[in-house]
Amino acid sequence: MRHTRPDGRLAATVAILSLGLFAATGAGAAPKSGNGQRKPALAGHAANHGKLDRSGRVKVGKASFYAGRFAGKKMADGTPMKPGGANAASKTLPLGTVAKVTNLETGQSTAVTIRDRGPYMPGRIIDLPPGKAREIGITHKNGVAPVEVAPIVVPTPDGGTKTGDGAKQ
Repeated sequence: MRHTRPDGRLAATVAILSLGLFAATGAGAAPKSGNGQRKPALAGHAANHGKLDRSGRVKVGKASFYAGRFAGKKMADGTPMKPGGANAASKTLPLGTVAKVTNLETGQSTAVTIRDRGPYMPGRIIDLPPGKAREIGITHKNGVAPVEVAPIVVPTPDGGTKTGDGAKQ
């Protein structure tokens, strides 16, 4: 049985719905994930895709920490996120980079290994697990702190490693 609106607007309704569907699936839409659903576009993500920083130079920015809901979830390197572990996330440092993170407000430092991608908030350069964040004075109260990230060991594309500025400190 065919359903029509009393005033004959079926064709107009179908056209509007079709345009909406086309716009949602057309050019410029977010890429599909493995399950066929669209992933939200992340600010700054496309600009950093494929542009890893292997220079080993010190960077200054803000650090935040992983929310508790990420405990046990797989990180970019396939390992589970451990809230008390020495894992961290960076958008630009290669996975496997060992870095010294220093809270510029407290002077406290800790060492982490980059195993995940993120954070995707403007100005943030590293996400730490809660245990490491506490070690350098980042708490739930302040949530974010200015930090210096000094790579100690940086993986190279050929499978080797190079020494970063953090090894010289």
